Amino acid sequence: MPHSTAPAPIHYQVALHDVHAHLFRVTLTVAQPARQQEASLPVWIPGSYLVREFAKNLHQLAAHQNGQPCAITQCDKHRWRMDCTDGAPLVLTYLVSAYDNSVRMAWLDQRRGFFNGTGLLLRIHNQEHLPHDLEVFQHENYPNWQLITALPAIKIEETGFGRYRARNYDELVDSPVEMGCFWHGRFTAGGVAHHFAVAGALATFDAERLLADTQKICAAQIQLWHPDGSTPEQQNYVFMLHATHDGYGGLEHRHSTALICNRADLPRHGVAQQAEGYTTLLGLISHEYFHTWNVKRLRPAAFAPYDYDRENYTELLWFFEGLTSYYDDLILHRTGLIDTPAYFKLLAKTINQVLQTPGRTVQSVAQASFDAWVKYYRQDENTANATVSYYTKGALVGLCLDLQLRREDSSLDALMRHLWQHCPDRQVTQERITASLHALTGRDWQAEIAAWVHGTGDLPLADLLAAFGVAVESQPAAPAQALGLRVQEGSSIAIHQVLRGSPAEQAGMMAGDEWYGIEAAGQSWRIGKLDELALYAPPGSAVTALVARDKQLLRLALQLPQAVEQPLSNVQLRTSDNTRLAQWLQATASV
Repeated sequence: MPHSTAPAPIHYQVALHDVHAHLFRVTLTVAQPARQQEASLPVWIPGSYLVREFAKNLHQLAAHQNGQPCAITQCDKHRWRMDCTDGAPLVLTYLVSAYDNSVRMAWLDQRRGFFNGTGLLLRIHNQEHLPHDLEVFQHENYPNWQLITALPAIKIEETGFGRYRARNYDELVDSPVEMGCFWHGRFTAGGVAHHFAVAGALATFDAERLLADTQKICAAQIQLWHPDGSTPEQQNYVFMLHATHDGYGGLEHRHSTALICNRADLPRHGVAQQAEGYTTLLGLISHEYFHTWNVKRLRPAAFAPYDYDRENYTELLWFFEGLTSYYDDLILHRTGLIDTPAYFKLLAKTINQVLQTPGRTVQSVAQASFDAWVKYYRQDENTANATVSYYTKGALVGLCLDLQLRREDSSLDALMRHLWQHCPDRQVTQERITASLHALTGRDWQAEIAAWVHGTGDLPLADLLAAFGVAVESQPAAPAQALGLRVQEGSSIAIHQVLRGSPAEQAGMMAGDEWYGIEAAGQSWRIGKLDELALYAPPGSAVTALVARDKQLLRLALQLPQAVEQPLSNVQLRTSDNTRLAQWLQATASV
């Protein structure tokens, strides 16, 4: 049904107040305020599990009724109360600083504008369920700017500026807005209209290739979730990609996604060979689009509804982020965008990331999910020793589930569809996951969930992969891995992390040290790369590392590791039986 053009009960007007000062101006009209009307700005944005305190960017809040000021009381860090009278609309005005050039908050300069509603649009308490209008004004100094958002339009200009409507506050703040001079393309997949906006691209950008490849990804995922040909719920989907000099990231939304990539990773005219960076970009697109189902519609019961005032805890991020991470590259293989060797290289990279993280023996992937608010988004020099990523280990749990299910004549695809079709209100709990696993296989899966999700032992990757014709082969450790270091190399070696139980830790190295050289066999040598160690000292020898800490030079006794392979700490994957491999990969290569 068409939307009414009459103003919604909650109406936001957003103006580019001062582009050079990076300020948005918001005018919020509440048609029927309560006498003690409260309003607040969310402290986090769904999909990024960290309290980010968006209210720190809000300034000069004022309230009026009938042109007269209303008293405002600040209740806490992000919530205000207005004293109102009956029968008159409440008008709030405020400024928001927009300096965050990420997918999470807001940005404004003379080249581009972007915002998420969680960082810009106050929530009117007890009226969140009502329709909300968003009206964005074009700046007179930027007449060539365009605007794109997934919100339904009520009355807009050809440029996209104008008035849009959300069914409620949740839909409003789940619909980011992109503004500026961007390239815009369209395609259809599964009967759904898709839009793709790219800001910051160079003249060499091959837009048609990006559109064609993205269409393949979207069509494959729609087919995965809707094999019966049913119509997806997203009838209009928007990709917003910001190409920068050095950036990467994405954030999912119900009808759109915001993405950032290195502009050098975009496909280029006349370059047939697919660059590694472009494969990474396609994986990011695949990941965020998969979230259209897995977390935005099929979501943790703890997120129904979202609580914008505080952390929303769940132990299921391994499922929603981890399994999505398993599928993102798998979809690229299914669509032919990467071949099997390329897929194995990406999968081996994920396996190595987990195996080379000492924290995998300390923290379960369920604990990592629950602790995301204080650990995953606040990484430090000890993160690798105390935590495991619910993205990477969660992806490997997804791999194990898929392979074991296939051994029992089912698949992870079937599990996802079963949850989609049978979860009440599409709210997922661990109990509903295990119930679906039982329904598909006729047996109990508590032992696997206990070991793989709640345990800290290594996953049975080698055995499960071998059952499908894939050999897991150990490789010699790289110098940084053998020493137990994560570094940045240059004129010296900047140490960022020292891994637990490693030769570097035993020598007394720590994060923040600068490693300048070594003393070996009575000689001193300057080094800038760890590979150079082999030039001056044989494996297994004792040397003195010359490091600087807090400007003080230290001499640390270091025992170099032996040049031996470390089983299952640095691996590569190799096909050993194409027939069995087909039962996993090729059986679903054409979905």
